[in-house]
Amino acid sequence: MPGSSGVARRTVGDAPSVRANRHWWDSAADDYQAEHGGFLRDDGFVWCPEGLDEADARLLGEVRGKRVLEIGCGAGQCGRWLAGRGADVAAFDLSHRQLLHSRRIDEELGVRLPVVQADAGRIPFAAGSFDLACSAFGALPFVADARAVLAETRRVLRPGGRFVFSVSHPIRWAFPDDPGPRGLTADRSYFDRSPYVEQDEEGEPTYVEHHRTLGDWVGDIVASGLTLTSLIEPEWPDGHDRTWGGWSPLRGRLLPGTAIFSCVRGR
Repeated sequence: MPGSSGVARRTVGDAPSVRANRHWWDSAADDYQAEHGGFLRDDGFVWCPEGLDEADARLLGEVRGKRVLEIGCGAGQCGRWLAGRGADVAAFDLSHRQLLHSRRIDEELGVRLPVVQADAGRIPFAAGSFDLACSAFGALPFVADARAVLAETRRVLRPGGRFVFSVSHPIRWAFPDDPGPRGLTADRSYFDRSPYVEQDEEGEPTYVEHHRTLGDWVGDIVASGLTLTSLIEPEWPDGHDRTWGGWSPLRGRLLPGTAIFSCVRGR
């Protein structure tokens, strides 16, 4: 990983997580888009490495005429797809380099997705601005205080608004991040919530990902004032042979890789 010389499992607070992940994604964005951009498509909405597509799943429902916020948009692929279906979309990401890729794709396609660089813990939009919010592996796995991000998302949603987000399935944390046979044997406790930290020679975090159990996610959703309406664990589809990091057909047939939470803001 860019800028890393070691791996640790230790507590890391919000500010160091934000700083590390901003720098990491700025460094990794080019390689990430080169490797995964074709699978994600320039104007596609893929929820997860299993390939669940919003065009088929319709987890957000009808988006035409709706005001939609994409949280942790990367290069804006999902937001661009939503805009193409008649939604009024705004999007943000922590990484400036990812947003430059969004601009590049806009220029190539002759479209314009409104994006801003921002931290998900301080969403730069007014209260009640959006009918829908979505996040496909954006922001939430990388923040120390997911409850604060969920509360911020609730704030910017209108009463009755929906938020759907995908993250790594928590059970994956008990297994090595290996797409092969080694990744089928648990080597740590599912209940060990120590973040995964890549760090430099001085011990400064260069990448941080935070683990929460399914129960933790449900608790954070409820405490933020949102109501959980569904939890989807996409199965590995037949004929899908793409490996993405620790996701693979071998593991996907036996273990869930992604959790997708659908929530609503009450009135």
